[in-house]
Amino acid sequence: MLKRHPCFFFIALLFFGFAIATNQSTGAQDRAAIDEPLYWGADADGGIPYVIADPDLEKKRPGEPNGPVTGFEADLRDALEKELGRRILFKQLDFANIYTDLDQGNCDFAMNGLEIIPENVRRAAFTKPYYLYQQQLVIRANEKRFATLQECRDQKLIVGTLQNTAAGRILDKKLGFPESQIKEYKDQDAPYKDLRDRAIDAVLLDWPAAVYYATPYTQLQFAQNIKGLKFEGPPFGEGYYGIAVKKGNTKLLAQLDGALDRIRKSGELKRILVKWDLWNLDQYRLDEKIDTGSADPELWPFDRYFPLLLDGAQLTVIITLASFALAMAFGLPLALARLYGGWPMRALATLYVEFFRGIPVLLLLYFLYFGSGHFSSEWDLPWLKLNSLAAAILGFGLNYAAYEAEIYRAGIGSIAVGQWEAAASLGMSSSLTFRRIILPQAIRVILPPMTNDFVALFKDTSVVSIIAVVELSTRYQILTKSGGGYVEIGLCTAALYLVMSVPLGYLSRYLEKRWAVR
Repeated sequence: MLKRHPCFFFIALLFFGFAIATNQSTGAQDRAAIDEPLYWGADADGGIPYVIADPDLEKKRPGEPNGPVTGFEADLRDALEKELGRRILFKQLDFANIYTDLDQGNCDFAMNGLEIIPENVRRAAFTKPYYLYQQQLVIRANEKRFATLQECRDQKLIVGTLQNTAAGRILDKKLGFPESQIKEYKDQDAPYKDLRDRAIDAVLLDWPAAVYYATPYTQLQFAQNIKGLKFEGPPFGEGYYGIAVKKGNTKLLAQLDGALDRIRKSGELKRILVKWDLWNLDQYRLDEKIDTGSADPELWPFDRYFPLLLDGAQLTVIITLASFALAMAFGLPLALARLYGGWPMRALATLYVEFFRGIPVLLLLYFLYFGSGHFSSEWDLPWLKLNSLAAAILGFGLNYAAYEAEIYRAGIGSIAVGQWEAAASLGMSSSLTFRRIILPQAIRVILPPMTNDFVALFKDTSVVSIIAVVELSTRYQILTKSGGGYVEIGLCTAALYLVMSVPLGYLSRYLEKRWAVR
C-alpha cells in the first residue's frame, strides 16, 4: 500500500499541518476575543444608586471612552469582569436612546436599571434578572389631602414619574390615571425636586431611586435626601432589572447569564446590594420564573398615536406663538434703546443682547424652571415658582428678544436719514415720524429674517423636554420608546412640522410682494 502510494506521507503531513494551523488560528481568535474589551452602555445622569460619574479621575480605566463611574451597577460591572475574564469599559449613552444605540452596535450590552417589561423585551434580549424592584410612592411630609394613589387620582392631582417605565404603565393601565394627571420626566432628579417645590403632588418611581432621594437614614455617597419628603405606604408592583443585549447575540447573552448565576450563588451580588442599601429578602426570589406579560404587536396603531401627536403639535404652536410675541414686545424697545437711547440705556440694552445671545437656551430654561422652584421654596413664596409651560414661554421669549432686537436695529438703521429730515420739514414730531414713516419701511426689511426666526423657533421648542413639557418632538420620542415605529411616527411628526412652518414662508413672500416699493 505504502509502496504503491509514495505521496501518502506527504499528503498526511499536509493534512496534519493544516489541522494544527487551524487549531492555532482558532485559539488565537479566542484569545483575541478575550483580550478585546466589552463596552457597557449606560447613562451616568441616571444617578445613584445606579450609575453616576465618579469625581476620582484616577479610577478611569485605560481605553475607557467615558468614566470613571460609581454606583451599584458599576460594582456589578466589576464582578462581571472577573467572572468573564474580560475588561468591561463604560460608555456614556443617552438613556432615552439606549436601545437604539444597542441595536446599532454602539455598545455590547446595556445595564442601566432597565426594566424587563413587554415594551423593552420587544427591542432587546434580556439576561436573567439581577435585581427585583418595587414601586414606591413618595409625597411631601406635610401632605394631608391623600394617602393612596387612588385618592390622588380621584382628587385630580398630578403624579410624576419617568418616561417609558413600569411606574408610568401602572399609573396609566392599572390605576386609570388620565394623561393630564401623569407628568413624565427624562431623569429621576427632576420629579423629586418638583415635588419639593409643589409643582406636582406625588412621585411614583422604583424603590432604589426613592431610597436615594427621600430617606434620611441612607448613608449612600452623593445621596440627595431632599428635605420634606417621605414614603407613603409600602412598596408594590414588583419587577426586574436585567442586562440588555442586542437580539441575536446569543453567545454574549449566555456568557452574561452564566456570570450572573455565579455572582448570585457566591454571595457577591448580595454584598453589592448591601453596600448600596438595596438588599432585602425579596432578592432571594430572583430565581423565580419571570412573567413579562404580552406585548401587543400593534401597540401604537395610526388612529391611536396620531391624536397624541396632534396634542403635542398644539402645545408646540402655543409655545411658539406666545414666545415670539414676547420676543417682539421686548425686541423693539431694545432696538430703540440701542439706536436712540442715552449711554446708560444703550449699555443696558447691549448687555441684554450679548448676555442672552451668549448663553444656551437650554441652560436658560433649566435655570428658570428649577431656579424659580428653588427660590420659591427657600423664601416661602409659592407664586414665584414657574410651571413648565410658563418657564418655556418666558425662556424662549427672553432668548429670541435678543435676536429680534438686532434684526429691528438693522432694519430701522437701514432707512435713509433723509426720511427723518423730510418728515421734520413737514413739521412731524420724532415719534410720529417713526410710527408713520420709518417703521413701515423698516418692516419690509426685517420681515424675511423675522420669519426665518419664527420658523426656527418652531423647531427649537424641542428642547423644552428638559423641563417636562411634552410638545411635538417629545411626544414623538415617547411614542417610539413605548413601542411605536420610528419610521411611521417619524413621518407623521415631520409632516406636522411642515404643515406648521411651510405656510409661514408663503405668508412672508406674499407680504413682501404686497408691501414692496412700487
